Amino acid sequence: MAGKLSKINFNDYMPLREVIFNTLRQAIILGELKPGERLMEVHLAEKMGVSRTPVREAIRKLELEGLVNMVPRKGAHVADLSVKDIMDVLEVRACLDGLATSLAANRITQDEIKELKNIHTQFINYIEKDNLQGSIKKDVEFHDVIYRSSRNERLIQITSNLREQVQRFRVIYLKDYSNTRDIINEHNEIIDALIAKDPSKAQEVAQKHIKKQEETIIKSLKENRIV
Repeated sequence: MAGKLSKINFNDYMPLREVIFNTLRQAIILGELKPGERLMEVHLAEKMGVSRTPVREAIRKLELEGLVNMVPRKGAHVADLSVKDIMDVLEVRACLDGLATSLAANRITQDEIKELKNIHTQFINYIEKDNLQGSIKKDVEFHDVIYRSSRNERLIQITSNLREQVQRFRVIYLKDYSNTRDIINEHNEIIDALIAKDPSKAQEVAQKHIKKQEETIIKSLKENRIV
């Protein structure tokens, strides 16, 4: 259990409970802690070289984010990934991304277009180097620029509530390097629609991008018998 976890690096600027929480959350998102895996406080504490109390607090916080399930008499488990969960989350994400991108088509600045292109170039570089962490970071930044360019604070707030669940799916999606050419092409289509200031096209390609992500994730999880 929790084979890839190791003793944590203490951060003088962050409370211990936050360091543990971020460490466990990252392990779940990256798939190092598998769906359905039991989270035993004593084992996790030993692995990370800390006491059980901050581990217990971190697990409770992860439950609030939907990354951990507490089962009576069975304890804490990493939340399972079901096809229904994936479809529910990404249906919402497709609508939100479509709206954000259509709004951005009319509101994005030339500086933001330049920023988007630069991030996309970095994303491609990380993909070519098989750098998963880097490509994930740049994919997040790419979509963050679009949401910021929508100039709609409520929309940004709503999508932030899905952030951790979406990030978990993003890792599964980007781990499969067989579909990276499609991702690059879809990002290019989004950029082109924004440059053209075409809200309808921007919405269409943004939603297509998330739909393709949904199909790829479900296929990957089924092939690996996770769902």
